[in-house]
Amino acid sequence: MGKGGGCIPSKQKAPSSGREKKDPISSESLIIENRATSSSQEGLVQKVKRVRVFIVFYSMYGHVESLARSLKKGVDSVEGVEGVLFRVPETLSEEVLQKMKAPKKDDQVPLISAEKLVEADGLLFGFPTRYGSMAAQMKGFFDSTGQLWREQKLAGVPAGFFVSTGSQGGGQETTAWTAITQLVHHGMLFVPIGYGFGAGMFELESIRGGSPYGAGVYAGDGTRQASELELALAEYQGKYMATTVKKLAH
Repeated sequence: MGKGGGCIPSKQKAPSSGREKKDPISSESLIIENRATSSSQEGLVQKVKRVRVFIVFYSMYGHVESLARSLKKGVDSVEGVEGVLFRVPETLSEEVLQKMKAPKKDDQVPLISAEKLVEADGLLFGFPTRYGSMAAQMKGFFDSTGQLWREQKLAGVPAGFFVSTGSQGGGQETTAWTAITQLVHHGMLFVPIGYGFGAGMFELESIRGGSPYGAGVYAGDGTRQASELELALAEYQGKYMATTVKKLAH
């Protein structure tokens, strides 16, 4: 305070009113930093989405395909894992298929070549039984993987099976069991479902396909379709496989 009670003007700079323009360089740096962070996050999401389970199947009358679609539903329910449907090439002529009254196949499901298998993080193979073992179409596909076997390109890849049979004694277990030899020679890891599905595995009041080896459906004379329980078991297998593959992939 000076004489007369007057105030001495301060030599310090007056406080900012807050209306000054922001430093353009700092703002630009912040934008770039945010974009970099966003790009990094997008890159991480893309990396997670690359974990894929190929669901490779052969289905003449649609029973195995119905399981395959439920399997995909289960795979897709696991964050960061994607199920991709593929069909193996048909070996029968169109004329023979017509005589067998086999329905037209869905063109939305692409055919797969043996070389494509190396892009999968996990594999689920589905096929109907022929006298207790896999159908010739699927066996023919496995026979085309000779080069992959020679170079052991599929070694360490987790894989599982799902099947279709005509009756309860038609091979729900043996069809998958006899297929394990294909995985063994490739060095792949067989992933059965065990009894993790719970009470549904012990259902005795109704007919149910499937076993600890994998999901299954009873086709009967061809007119019977997969039951809700059989589809639920397939969905469980898809989710279980996706969870297993995700753990191994990271």
